[in-house]
Amino acid sequence: MASSKLKIWILGIRPKTLAASIAPVLMGLGAAFYDRHFSLHLSSAILTLLTAVLIQAGTNLSNDLFDYIKGADNQKRVGPLRIMQSGFVTKKEMFLGIFIVFFLASVCGIFLVIRGGLPILIVGILSIICGFLYTAGPHPIGYMGLGEIFVLVFFGIIAFSGTYYVQTLAFFPMLIVMGLIPGFFSVAVLSANNLRDIKTDKEAGKNTLAVKFGYRFAVCEYIFCMIMPYLLLIVVIFVLRNHYFSLLSLTSIFFAIRPLKMAANKKNHTPAVLISVLEKTGHVMLIFALVFCVTWNIKI
Repeated sequence: MASSKLKIWILGIRPKTLAASIAPVLMGLGAAFYDRHFSLHLSSAILTLLTAVLIQAGTNLSNDLFDYIKGADNQKRVGPLRIMQSGFVTKKEMFLGIFIVFFLASVCGIFLVIRGGLPILIVGILSIICGFLYTAGPHPIGYMGLGEIFVLVFFGIIAFSGTYYVQTLAFFPMLIVMGLIPGFFSVAVLSANNLRDIKTDKEAGKNTLAVKFGYRFAVCEYIFCMIMPYLLLIVVIFVLRNHYFSLLSLTSIFFAIRPLKMAANKKNHTPAVLISVLEKTGHVMLIFALVFCVTWNIKI
């Protein structure tokens, strides 16, 4: 019984989407490892990764709850199983689950604040509040077409540069550009999700950009967000005139060809296909991040 309940909660945190929090942290650690002369503050690295994953898990659980309450997740929904919609947990259990996950994220975050100070405290509080308000409240972020901005900032710029800052206690403008790399990948994951849910989101009044601007826009948005990380990496290397081996991260585009083709072929857009696009996008993101971590630290 306990094991089946655990499986339900694991399903609720949507593990196949967690690349969005893992990849920017890995990339931030890779960049910091080089600038710390090939060393890491190991406990902070582990806690940063754990905090990021917990915040995303809490956000995903909040989305599950409030999308159900607001009617976006109903019987017409075509995506992966949602635990509230399926009746696996009660509202009371879900609220408790959300509280526990965000509480654990806060506990981990306290140790990061001790190291990183006020900037990390502000970022941590904002991340949890915005994660909850993504679908909660009278004016949820995800229902106003601001989801892409939220994801680009929090799962891109903040996750990457925050990770780097905790390690080095330093910040410079290029970190913002570098943070956009995993950020655009995360927006691509969101775009694939919104493309799949465009019909039910429209009926529920969830005004994502896909709902506002239509199906063709959503496809173009996905393709754009999948291409941008590769272009941005080239820009970063050109400006820094260093880390040339990290261009090997571009080879991950071979894994991106399949989901790009699937997204571009509107005739074959079944729910199963679009779910596969989302999953494959997460895989590409992780491959890119892992190759980046290694190759960024190769000296010529």
